Amino acid sequence: MYDLIIIGAGPAGYSAAELAGKAGLSVLLAEKGRIGGVCLNEGCIPSKTILHSSKLFAAAKSSEKFGVRAADVSFDLTTVMARKQKIIDAMGNGIAFTLKKNNVVTIAGEAVIRGRTGIAFTVAVGDTAFETERLLICTGSEAVTPPVPGISQSFVYTNKEILSVSTIPSQLVVIGAGAIGLELATFFAEAGSDVCVVEMLPHICGALDKDIGTGLRRELEKKGIRFFLQSKVTAIGDHTITFDCNGKSETLNANVVLASIGRKPVISGFGLETIDVACDKGAIRTDTRGRTNVKGVWAAGDVNGNSMLAHTAYREARACVNDMLGKDDTVNYRAIPSVVYTHPEVATVGLTKEEAASLGVEVIETRLPMTFNGRYCAETDGERGVVKAVIDAKSKVILGIHMLGGHCSEMIFGAAAMIEKNLVVDDISNIVFPHPTVSEIIKDAIMIAQ
Repeated sequence: MYDLIIIGAGPAGYSAAELAGKAGLSVLLAEKGRIGGVCLNEGCIPSKTILHSSKLFAAAKSSEKFGVRAADVSFDLTTVMARKQKIIDAMGNGIAFTLKKNNVVTIAGEAVIRGRTGIAFTVAVGDTAFETERLLICTGSEAVTPPVPGISQSFVYTNKEILSVSTIPSQLVVIGAGAIGLELATFFAEAGSDVCVVEMLPHICGALDKDIGTGLRRELEKKGIRFFLQSKVTAIGDHTITFDCNGKSETLNANVVLASIGRKPVISGFGLETIDVACDKGAIRTDTRGRTNVKGVWAAGDVNGNSMLAHTAYREARACVNDMLGKDDTVNYRAIPSVVYTHPEVATVGLTKEEAASLGVEVIETRLPMTFNGRYCAETDGERGVVKAVIDAKSKVILGIHMLGGHCSEMIFGAAAMIEKNLVVDDISNIVFPHPTVSEIIKDAIMIAQ
């Protein structure tokens, strides 16, 4: 009998286990794959590791405009991939050490819920059964495979397989212009591939602010990436991909195809139905404390479909554990930032002008080009970024910040804090931003509305 059993050791699962163990609960954490989940092993960390290498390579090739001449620059994919694996292993070992330090019992194997007797849930891992009064589901998500003829061929990869390639393909076609697809398109374009992106929507990055998305597309086109928007893939042939674009059939050659149309929560295969947990639209239904419809059962991370991001999983895990401990804690999803780690980066948090309008909120939208900022101009050449602020016209509460350019991912937390704390424009006027930093552009954009 454990105080808490957690199924899945991705960001939600291992962070919840650490918090619960630190609070004194006896915790069993079951994982059928590797600790760290998709984020550490097949997503966030490996992709950002290789993206850093391609960014350095691209910068070295174009450094002459900054007065630095580098000759015979080359890209060694073997070294890049070896470094990626080294980082994954080191971080995995660090997570395992932290879990052990907090008295979390980890078990390798596929956990299956067998049902509930009284107040106790039974979870089996292999031939061994365990019981608990608290159950936290953190089974994560998996790649969506589009129903396209030829999709099962060996040269068609998901983000998992493509992160372990041994050669840079001369021609890569990416199906889907979401964050994952664009990040990998960036890496391969910078590493030397001819990259095309095929997307069903008339714009890239889904719900992203349209101006930001248009700006990002233009910057990626400078890297040679070609976009085919409003295009539906109809078939994958022998190293070809055929799609319908505005009623006209088009065909591209492809050494490798990356299918990146999104991810879906994993809600089957582990006995969830035995305890009658409610699901909506293919995801476990939870409230802002992570509670499901079944007393004693919580869900955090991608499996609840609320915001399929690793940092959201961390936040949800904390809310779940706090709820178990009787502490009042809810997740404010509007204050969770989102980042696209392309070059340049996109970082956003809160509402867009269009989203605010759909809620009946009158807003002021301000906009500044990144070239307004001295530090940005000093460190870029020819890149065109922008920052937009969305502010409640009546209360002057900051509702959203949307950015393209530079290291936006490292600055967006400040905007997230503003939204989390419901700060107004006048509050920002008293906050000192260091000069010269690119982060000053956030304050400058907000203060237009003063």
